[in-house]
Amino acid sequence: MLTTKLSESKILWLSFTATVLITLAFQVITLQLGLVLLDGISDPSEARAAISSMTVYQRHFHIWITATLDVAYPAAYGALFIGSAYRFFPSKGLLLSLPALLCIPVDLGEGAVQVLALMGALDLINLKAFLTPLKLLLFVSSFLITIAGWIKWAINRESRGQVP
Repeated sequence: MLTTKLSESKILWLSFTATVLITLAFQVITLQLGLVLLDGISDPSEARAAISSMTVYQRHFHIWITATLDVAYPAAYGALFIGSAYRFFPSKGLLLSLPALLCIPVDLGEGAVQVLALMGALDLINLKAFLTPLKLLLFVSSFLITIAGWIKWAINRESRGQVP
């Protein structure tokens, strides 16, 4: 079963590492290019203004980032969040993994909306008013569940005398 595989220590550490590396890649790339990522902009008029202020190079690069890193990112954090829910809260794994399970398609849908707008192909940017806040809510919920799981694990490990 996929959830069993995702909750294995090796896979959790691999997905954690991938999540951290992709997060760092976003930061480095945006700083180097002076690029504002649309992922954090939920207001459609602000998103349109951000797109119109981009150079052609920035638009192309934003499309590349969204089509590569921003597709890998939900897979990485999704594996981490879902695997953590099942690993640290086995009896409630399904329920506690729902925010992450929902966040993945919402994030990918937001990315598709952004790529279409950046290409000038189709303006569905008004959907960001719904998709971006929903994505952030689901992501933060999943993140907090994961942190709670790792804290639970650390406390249990320390109480058993297995301090690293």
